[in-house]
Amino acid sequence: MVKLRLKRCGRKQRAVYRIVAIDVRSRREGRDLRKVGFYDPINNQTSLNVPAILYFLERGAQPTGTVYDILKKAEVFKELCLNINKRKFN
Repeated sequence: MVKLRLKRCGRKQRAVYRIVAIDVRSRREGRDLRKVGFYDPINNQTSLNVPAILYFLERGAQPTGTVYDILKKAEVFKELCLNINKRKFN
């Protein structure tokens, strides 16, 4: 199973995170399948590769709690619903 979760980067006391698609059995800093975003909690900045995130979500990837909140704030799930509805009617 694939999850969308945070991977810690940066230096001590100044953590930044990459949002990655990774196998569930891998550790936090393990090898990821693909980097799909970036999150800086100190400056509250987010950078997302929305098409890549939608690709993984459509194929059953599960976001962790924090990643879910980040994606919800960026309204990624609205786009996911639109893509699913488009596919049903075509």
